[in-house]
Parts: sequence; C-alpha cells; structure tokens
Amino acid sequence: METTQILAEIREANLSYMMLAQSLIRSDREQALFRLGISEETANMISSLTPAQMMKIASGNTLLCRFRMDDDLVWNLITSHGKTAANETVSRLHASILMAGRHQEAA
Repeated sequence: METTQILAEIREANLSYMMLAQSLIRSDREQALFRLGISEETANMISSLTPAQMMKIASGNTLLCRFRMDDDLVWNLITSHGKTAANETVSRLHASILMAGRHQEAA
C-alpha cells in the first residue's frame, strides 16, 4: 500500500471515529465513557466540537483511536480460537470484566 493511500485511510478512520465518539457521547454519555475509555473532560470537549473542528482534528496523519487491549491475557481471551461456543462466551465476558476494571482504574 502506498503512503498516500495509507494517510487517506488514516484520515477517514479518524473522521469516522470522531463522528462515532461524538454520537455515542450525545446519546448515552455513561456508555460512551466506558466504551471509548475516555474521561468526562474529554467527553465534554468531543461533544462540543463543530464539524469543521472534527475535520481539522481528523486530517492529521496519526490515528486517534488505539487498541485498549495491551496485554496478552486480554488478547488471548478475546481471540479464543478453537474453543467451544460456551467457553468463547465466558472468555469474552472475562475480557470485558478485565477491561472494565482498567477503565475504572483510569478514571
């Protein structure tokens, strides 16, 4: 993939992420804080952005979103290849609990 195409895709992903974040915050603030892993202050700032400001922020060459699962335990739980459906459900629930605990620690 050529650099120009990668940068265009990053900008598109950034704008989509900003629009999704703003929509989530405006529709269900508590769920947005949890699902996005952001603080109340960040949510206030994002919810007040104008479309022009979102376009300007999204036009950078760095992804605004990041993976919240930064350890092997959570990745192993959510990928759980080859496990039965019941075990997969339990693994995903366990991963959600771990990530929720990390959100509380960060808040």
